[in-house]
Amino acid sequence: MTPMGRPLLNRRLAEFGTTIFAEMSALAVRTGSINLGQGFPDTDGPEEVREAAVRALRDGRGNQYPPGPGIPELRTAVTAHQQRWYGLTYDPDTEVLVTAGATEAIAASLLALLEPGDEVIALEPYYDSYAACIAMAGATRVPVTLRPSVEGACYRLDLDELRDAVTDRTRLILLNTPHNPTGTVLTRDELAAIAELACERDLLVVTDEVYEHLVFEGEHVPLASFPGMRERTVSIGSAGKTFSFTGWKVGWITGSPELVSAVRSAKQFLTYVSAGPFQYAVAEALALPDDYFHGLREDMRRKRDILADGLAEAGFRVYRPSGTYFITTDITALGEQDGLAFCLGLPERCGVVAVPNAVFYDDKAAGRSLVRFAFCKKDEVLREAAARLKQLSGS
Repeated sequence: MTPMGRPLLNRRLAEFGTTIFAEMSALAVRTGSINLGQGFPDTDGPEEVREAAVRALRDGRGNQYPPGPGIPELRTAVTAHQQRWYGLTYDPDTEVLVTAGATEAIAASLLALLEPGDEVIALEPYYDSYAACIAMAGATRVPVTLRPSVEGACYRLDLDELRDAVTDRTRLILLNTPHNPTGTVLTRDELAAIAELACERDLLVVTDEVYEHLVFEGEHVPLASFPGMRERTVSIGSAGKTFSFTGWKVGWITGSPELVSAVRSAKQFLTYVSAGPFQYAVAEALALPDDYFHGLREDMRRKRDILADGLAEAGFRVYRPSGTYFITTDITALGEQDGLAFCLGLPERCGVVAVPNAVFYDDKAAGRSLVRFAFCKKDEVLREAAARLKQLSGS
């Protein structure tokens, strides 16, 4: 019992504990293992972008509080990016908000748009902050589970299950495509069906699109581009995954003035502002030529194939992702069942750290034997990790 007579932690957060990413990265450091758990690159992004940040620091741009909505240069760059890649037009003054990474964008959006008792549909498995942010808003999460396709090559969304999950209490769909951790990229037809459902049932949608430039098969199509969706969709982007500067924590939302204003009302009481000099650098990064974005995709595609092939040779069942920089595997072929126990023991067995997918599920049984590996690492690191993992099958 605490001195105040009740637990110190808010009961809405009691179930979450320390994020799995922090735990597994600490385990990697403690054991000297290769960290394929947490999704951060082991090399920096473009030198010209890093130099842009240095230049901003030296010029005194962003060293004090930047404007609450974000610096005008970045907001303008975000709108130019949306027009350039997707043909979406936004007003940089009223329809863009800069955030402390996508994580704050998700938190601010859910805190702003939800009331206690609302239901939120999220695709399961889901990034762990989704559940925590829904809980902080006092809402109820309703998972719709992605499952392997009939041929077992990838994960797919059951649109009938999604439709059945909507009730009179549903306020919002929280959508992630390309999807972490499965690597699923929702198709144009699937997105059209989601848009139709949202319009029919008068739902808001928050779309996490941080892996938009890491699509290996298929295409990334913003939900906001479908009829009737612009005014009901908050679209989230981020510089971390696209430019390999995850520590800068620069994200943004785009949406109608009404939606952006609502999210800004919550965001201003979280960080207020952040990453001043980095905002100037990201503004320049978003204007990089097409070759950069295409090169990033092809580089990550190669890394995916290096690790996916290595995992298959080591005896894992591999669900080769269509996007992101994560690979989901099944460990049952190795004679294992418990992904958490497997990941906790893997550093001692092989000197590699991964993440158990069960932490991304409400239905723990559905993810019990699944393990996620990140491939956003140097080629030689991926090859070494694959070689170490072959010890599991004796190959």
